[in-house]
Amino acid sequence: MADSTPEDRDEASTPDDTATADAKSSVDEPGAREEPTSDDDAQAAPAAATALDDTDGQADDAANADEDAHDSDSDDFETHHSPALIATAVALPVVLIVAVLVAAFIALRAPVEREPLALGPVPAPAADGPACQALLPALPAELGDYTKATLVEPAPPATRAWQLPEGGDPITLRCGLDRPLEFNRASPLTVIDGVKWFQVRDEAGKTGTWFAVDRETYIALTVPDGSGTSAVQTVSDTINANLPAREPTPGEL
Repeated sequence: MADSTPEDRDEASTPDDTATADAKSSVDEPGAREEPTSDDDAQAAPAAATALDDTDGQADDAANADEDAHDSDSDDFETHHSPALIATAVALPVVLIVAVLVAAFIALRAPVEREPLALGPVPAPAADGPACQALLPALPAELGDYTKATLVEPAPPATRAWQLPEGGDPITLRCGLDRPLEFNRASPLTVIDGVKWFQVRDEAGKTGTWFAVDRETYIALTVPDGSGTSAVQTVSDTINANLPAREPTPGEL
C-alpha cells in the first residue's frame, strides 16, 4: 500500500476538524442552548401583556367609577337630604313642647268631676212658699268662678250650692228660714244693690253668712273667706228683681 501524502492527510482530517470546531463554537456562544422561539409565541407574549394591562385598566376604571358614584351619592345626600334632616331635628322638639303645652292647657281647662255636695237640714218653714218658688229658678248657674253644684239627695228644700271647678268649700243659699237669733234692733245692716243684709261670722269655719232681712222670707247666703263679694252682689240683684222689699222686723234686744 502506498503511503499517503501530507495533502491527503490534511484533506482527510478537514471534515472532522470542521465538525469539532462547529461543536465547540456552539458550546462557547452564549444562549446557544436556549430553545428557539417561534413567531407565534413571540406575537402572543405582547398580546398577553396588552390584555393584562387592559384588565388592570378596566379594574382601575371600575374602582374610580365606584368612587365617583359614592362621592356623587354623598353629595346628592348632603344636597337633598341634609336640610330635611336638620329641619326635622329642629322641628321635632318644638312640636313635642307645643304638644305638651296644649295637653297641659286642656287638662287645666277640663272640668273636674266633683262629688255631689251634702247639705245638712236646717229649719225652713217657708221653703215651699211663693217667695222661694220665685227666687230659686231665677238664681244664676255661676257666681263668679263658682259653678252650680249637684246636691246629695234628698237635698234640703229651697237650697242651692256653687263650687269652684276643683271643688272645695261651697257657696250655699237657703231660702224660707226663720229669723236669725242674732238679728235684733241693734244689729248693723249692710245695703247691697237695694237689699238689706245682716252678717254673721263663723271664725272657726272661716265663713260669713249673709241674711237678707227685708223680704217676705229670710234668705241666707254663706260664702267662704276669700271668695270675694261678687256672689253677694249677684244674689242681691236676683233677689231685688224677683222679690218685693219690705221693712225689716228685727228681734228684741
